[in-house]
Amino acid sequence: MNPLERKSLFGLASLYAFRMVGLFMLLPVLALYAGDYSGSSALLVGLALGIYGLTQGLFQIPLGFLSDRIGRKPVIAGGLLLFLVGSVIAALSDSMWGLIAGRAMQGAGAVASTIMALLSDLTTEQNRTKAMALVGGSIGISFALSMVLGPVLANQWGLSGLFWLAAGMSVVSLGVLALVIPTPVTLLHNAEAEAIPAMFGRLLKDAELLRLNLGIGTLHFAQMASWVAVPVILEQSLDLARGDHWMIYLGTMGLSFLCMLPFIIIAETRRKMKPVFIGAVVLLALAEIVLAGNIDYRYGFIAGLFLFFMAFNLLEASLPSLVSKLAPAGGRGTAMGIYSTSQFLGAFLGGVVGGYVAWRFGYAEVFWMVAVSILVWLVAAVTMKKPAHLKSLVVTLMPGEVIAAEHFVGAVPGVQDVVIMPDHRLAYFKVDKDFFCQTDMESALGRPLETPI
Repeated sequence: MNPLERKSLFGLASLYAFRMVGLFMLLPVLALYAGDYSGSSALLVGLALGIYGLTQGLFQIPLGFLSDRIGRKPVIAGGLLLFLVGSVIAALSDSMWGLIAGRAMQGAGAVASTIMALLSDLTTEQNRTKAMALVGGSIGISFALSMVLGPVLANQWGLSGLFWLAAGMSVVSLGVLALVIPTPVTLLHNAEAEAIPAMFGRLLKDAELLRLNLGIGTLHFAQMASWVAVPVILEQSLDLARGDHWMIYLGTMGLSFLCMLPFIIIAETRRKMKPVFIGAVVLLALAEIVLAGNIDYRYGFIAGLFLFFMAFNLLEASLPSLVSKLAPAGGRGTAMGIYSTSQFLGAFLGGVVGGYVAWRFGYAEVFWMVAVSILVWLVAAVTMKKPAHLKSLVVTLMPGEVIAAEHFVGAVPGVQDVVIMPDHRLAYFKVDKDFFCQTDMESALGRPLETPI
């Protein structure tokens, strides 16, 4: 990467990480401190946890389209201001409805897809995948930090302190946006990074992608519903002081991360993605069953948390990779937009349904309910096709150059799909590396490839 790309990557990864920490620090503590707020109930705890997912799911794609018209940085700045206002509203609130309003406003600043689009604008094609992977890694680190920092800081400052911290991080993020991140002169409308309206219909009918959208929705449904119950059980049933919960999360997450790494490597290098994926779904269901059966047994419950984090991390890493592999040529950005919306709506439903079940039936029943939802997902997951070993290839068309899909698909070994965008002078190919013949591709194209696979 050149210095400009490194600077852009650092700045945009910071924006993403600060926002994720501000959202997720509440996950391990909100159920514990909600009793300090008027109108508290398990139902409203679930709504407060999940409401950000509703507003984020509703606004992220429209804000992405708006950024195509007025620019990335103005939309990101507006989103950060909404996040700042939501954090202040929640920090000043003394009622559950105030917390809910603040969390909804935080989610309305839905700029995740716009940040990724700006990253695409500021990086070259050969470095873009690496840059996006590094931003994805920052998200995982942010989640882990949130689970550890939330209990520690809430014990010192209360929930209002966490919201003030989130507000402060928003101010810092605005400074980073203004002073560190460059402004691209021209927006690079890159179908591999952005949502394209014309492709929504096709992708919403794709059975393989629909399975993955169901999967990410169910995964975050499980996460949000479970954390309506987990903190309360740790404190009230297992007699663990709320200020010490971070040690449980740190230990179980750290060990689960080490244990899941070999499976990620096996899935990618030995092409065992489907069996590893299905195994992780089974493990997630098992984790929920273990949690449900051990709400009065400390070590059994902690074992359930370990299983949950291991399965969650495996699936969180596997699902985006599968979407990228299965999306048609030029459709990765659109597929990821639908996928992310499914994730956020799953989080919203998980909070609301988990809160209702805890309020109406009890905390153990939350885990049983989640286990059933995962088993439904498992039925859909086992019918997925084995993912092919496909890669994306982007070809920049020369001025006046015209190419036809039939000259490549079926004619060039390994070319599975092609989308040609003459207005942007780009052609997106999906190719199977095992069968792809670069010589035949260059012969069909009539010139050498700029970025050979």
